[in-house]
Amino acid sequence: MVRTINLKTKLNGAFLIMGVIVLAVALAGWSGNSRLTQHISTLTNNTLPSVIGLWKISDGHSQIQSAELTILNPRTKPEIREAQFSHIEKAWEQIEAGFKEYQAPARNESENKRYQRFIQDWETWKQAHEEFVQMYKYFQKFGIPRPITRQAELLRLGLGNSPEMAATKAASALLDKINNQSFDKKNPAFIAANASLQELLAVKGQIALAAKQATDRDVVNTGFWVFLGVIIGPLTALIFGIFLTNALIEPLQGVVNIIANSSAQIAAAIEEQEGIASEQAASCVQCTAAMRELGASSKVAAEQASVLAAGTMRALTLTEEGNKAVGRTLEGMAALQQKVGAIAESIRRLSQQAGQIGNISVTVSALANQTNMLALNAAVEAVRAGDHGRGFAVVASEIRKLADQSKKSADKINDIVAEIQRAVDLTVRVTNEGNLTVAEGVKIARETAEAFTGVAAAIDRVVASNKEIALTAKQQAVSIQQVLAAMNYISTGAQQAAGGITQTKQGTQKLNQAALNLKLLGIG
Repeated sequence: MVRTINLKTKLNGAFLIMGVIVLAVALAGWSGNSRLTQHISTLTNNTLPSVIGLWKISDGHSQIQSAELTILNPRTKPEIREAQFSHIEKAWEQIEAGFKEYQAPARNESENKRYQRFIQDWETWKQAHEEFVQMYKYFQKFGIPRPITRQAELLRLGLGNSPEMAATKAASALLDKINNQSFDKKNPAFIAANASLQELLAVKGQIALAAKQATDRDVVNTGFWVFLGVIIGPLTALIFGIFLTNALIEPLQGVVNIIANSSAQIAAAIEEQEGIASEQAASCVQCTAAMRELGASSKVAAEQASVLAAGTMRALTLTEEGNKAVGRTLEGMAALQQKVGAIAESIRRLSQQAGQIGNISVTVSALANQTNMLALNAAVEAVRAGDHGRGFAVVASEIRKLADQSKKSADKINDIVAEIQRAVDLTVRVTNEGNLTVAEGVKIARETAEAFTGVAAAIDRVVASNKEIALTAKQQAVSIQQVLAAMNYISTGAQQAAGGITQTKQGTQKLNQAALNLKLLGIG
């Protein structure tokens, strides 16, 4: 019956069947392409903007934390500290832009739960940050960037009870409160918010991974249908070629020769591509393993940096406590110096009064000598007066005895005053030596306070560096995971390409064999 159909009908029927096959393959390809477009749209319009927004939030978050550490450093210059406040404002602008980009796409239920928990941690950290900024701006109003150093200067100048000392102590207490608020509230809130942010990024990574897996499945299905169409098409053409051989033998001779030559060249090229694809797949596997090892190393480095940062923070706390103890020692030494000065002043007044007593004693001794002389003259005059002067002679004798006793008492007083004067002089020397010793102690305590201040500043810099290192290591670990996912995708694609090339090679070999069979049958 088939032989009775004319050539036109056979050709039309053959092209109709081929058209149906091509249409089926095209529909399968169109369906797979639609699904791929949907997955790509999900990655481009949802996952990628959300990830970029979260990255902006994370980067601004880290910039604010770094700026706060720089502000707290007592050795930071005023212009640099003001620049840090400007950096904080810019970081908040970046964070607001990141929230807008992240909130624009829709979120699933799991991601929304993580986002709500992140918002709670974020608001806690934001409140702690605003408290920090308010307290530090109030601290700036004192105009005393280094309160402890200023206290030492005021004590050295003898202004321990001055209004400026009171203001300096208030500034120091406020600075301690700021540091305690930073360590007890703000830093834990920062760590919690950062952890929630990383979990949100991990959820986005899972969503992207699910989209990638769905894309891989659609790629495999689409490739299968395309491959099936490539196999069915030549087979169908071969079948209809057999039926149409008698009518098309002569026109097909040249075509068969061309097909035979081309299939040989294609087979050689495909064999070459097969080797290259296999080498690429092996290289991708090796690169994936290396990236896994690098990711594990980055995680270990991040954990070690976090542990080191925590230890450094504890050392900074101990250093600040030592600095406070030195401050209290300075205050005690200043009070002791004032008391020693007061004792020295009292002893000097005692020495002056002892000198005055000695002068009075000398005057009393002179008066006793003069009284003795007057009594002696009175006795002589009483003797000359005879009987009338006897009573006066008795009085003169008594006055002379009193004068002798006054002189002896004055001599004893002089001896006692001399002893007191020697004791006072010795006490003055000892007091002066004690004053010098106290001054030396104050100097040593001040040098110790300055040393503690230097150590605290150095530890501050180490803490900031460690935190930046830990944050960078975590970001590197996330980036390495993303690169690892991309390498897995490339490795899968390379393996699939190698398999496809192998199948294409087999199909080309079959096509070449068919061309040879046609030659054996006399075509070409």
